[in-house]
Amino acid sequence: MNNPLNAVLRLIYGVYVWLGMALLGLFTLLCLLLLPGLNNRRRLTKFIARCLLRMVGIRFTLDHPTLLPATPCVVVSNHSSYLDGVVMKAVLPAHYSFVIKKEMIQVPLAGLLLQRIGALFVDRTNRHAGGIDTRRILRGAQAGQSMVFFPEGTFTHRAGLQAFHLGAFVTAQRSQLPVVPIALHGTRRILRPGSIWPKPGKVSVEVLGALPLHTARKDRNQVEALRDQARARILMAVGGPDLLRDSTDDSIDDNNNTDAIPLD
Repeated sequence: MNNPLNAVLRLIYGVYVWLGMALLGLFTLLCLLLLPGLNNRRRLTKFIARCLLRMVGIRFTLDHPTLLPATPCVVVSNHSSYLDGVVMKAVLPAHYSFVIKKEMIQVPLAGLLLQRIGALFVDRTNRHAGGIDTRRILRGAQAGQSMVFFPEGTFTHRAGLQAFHLGAFVTAQRSQLPVVPIALHGTRRILRPGSIWPKPGKVSVEVLGALPLHTARKDRNQVEALRDQARARILMAVGGPDLLRDSTDDSIDDNNNTDAIPLD
């Protein structure tokens, strides 16, 4: 039986977290609207993300940071909570761009904030618009822009790793950027899918090292091999169930769906 006191404390903590996030989010947006320079805005957002996590009692670490290349790269990570984007923003270098579904532009405040920090948006519903977005992302990668993808595209109520879409790996292959798998631990325990009540805890972002890059820019077999290598490395690190062959669809169409590139 649940302890009533624990339930009350959990409610108080949840209200504190969401109220703090709302107030800090409004402050951040105001600063981003006034602050010139994309790099300055990205550094500010990284600082505020770190402050937010500490403020709500979430401890975080970046494990094996030396395995993260100093040169441009494409980061791919597992996805299991609404917190994932905030955590990744807090620990990764400030200049990284996040690839996000275009519907986020319509979300009040969040859409404007993401635009001000240079997020890259992809239209998942219109093939023509999606193709234009894809080419823009490829141009950014070919110009040496580091990018972050969640190649599962969404998360589910069940723990485990889903199938990976090809978008991130096509981007890396055509741009000849290394793919860096990252294992994100602990966010699901803090804020479970389907729940609005977070709890304090610890998260870690584990850099798993860059994968060997294939030379052919448009070889689908090599792109699929790159995807499979990245997924296998992340699955081994997170140690969760492999949902690749599970046909049950209970995915959550969340606001951090970041691999909608229609290249697969």
